[in-house]
Amino acid sequence: MIRARTFTDARAQSHNNAELNWWIFMRISGLILVFLVLGHIYMTFIQVSEADATFDAVVAKLSNPAWKFYDWMILFLALLHGANGARYSIEDYIRSRPGRAWVKGLFYTVVALVFAFGTIGLLSI
Repeated sequence: MIRARTFTDARAQSHNNAELNWWIFMRISGLILVFLVLGHIYMTFIQVSEADATFDAVVAKLSNPAWKFYDWMILFLALLHGANGARYSIEDYIRSRPGRAWVKGLFYTVVALVFAFGTIGLLSI
């Protein structure tokens, strides 16, 4: 696991390219998520008046494929970013290999189900 703050330190600490790639992904996805979520908040709560924030307005907005993709990107990046962060915590706190494998397997199953249900929910509107 990489505990570096700079890319040079991360490259020196990484045992394989996968860990370095995940370290880079966490920085990039976190930055992208900040802008996606702030944009979502602005377009959902600030740009639209309270009287216009109805179920029908949300359904009308999500009938546009661009909005569906925008919201799906938030879902995808947030779940992947969060799952990778949780993977770090699981590796830190669960010492036994079999226990860690079981917890990761259960956790990844839950993440996959949330992603599948979220995607189905978004695409069914």
